[in-house]
Amino acid sequence: MEQQPSPEKSDENKDNKQGIIDKIQQLGQTNVPQLSQDTNIHCLTIVGQIEGHMQLPPQNKTTKYEHVIPQIVAIEQNPKIEGLLVILNTVGGDVEAGLAISEMLASLSKPTVSIVLGGGHSIGVPIAVSCDYSFIAGTATMTIHPIRLTGLVIGVPQTFEYLDKMQERVINFVTEHSNIEEDVFKELMFAKGNLTRDIGTNVVGIDAVKTGLINEVGGVGAAIKKLNELIEVNKNQNSSEGMIQ
Repeated sequence: MEQQPSPEKSDENKDNKQGIIDKIQQLGQTNVPQLSQDTNIHCLTIVGQIEGHMQLPPQNKTTKYEHVIPQIVAIEQNPKIEGLLVILNTVGGDVEAGLAISEMLASLSKPTVSIVLGGGHSIGVPIAVSCDYSFIAGTATMTIHPIRLTGLVIGVPQTFEYLDKMQERVINFVTEHSNIEEDVFKELMFAKGNLTRDIGTNVVGIDAVKTGLINEVGGVGAAIKKLNELIEVNKNQNSSEGMIQ
């Protein structure tokens, strides 16, 4: 005769399945982080649309800043994590949410490397350049365009001033954290005829490196190698500082 599973085991299996379902619904994946627990590198993915204060429709693939920000804090506090790899494949999204993530990444004390795979558009540009070193795949693209508003727009001078100040925040951040000149970045941002129905420029792979926006063309292997190099440099600096003290 077949042995029937006990009610306790069946309840436990149900709880495990429900836990996995909850993780998929909340984070889009079953395990966070995806890398092995033995590694000293954490992988952070910025995918889909960066969601701001308004929740996007359920069919949109989004990166929620309320999930990303605690992860970055945990990375800073965890002594086992020695480096962070940021992978981007994003269409952009909320400006302030994107800038918040960018500022947090830029202020990390641990080495960081970013890699743009597919696309790092719009507010994804500041996130890509916020790391210590940046890579872009040969076929990946980055769209640089002016700030846009959706929804109700009040046609008064104050609206233009607000947009202009927000745009300056993005421009200043990108120019401070990359090798691109401000006038070159603005020229790409306000270029006409490159994008259909829009102002701006779509920068592909090697062109992003030539302008100074991204450091190097490369893939995951090159990014991991560079991050390990930065981790070693960071270790040597910390050890030498400890000896001086």
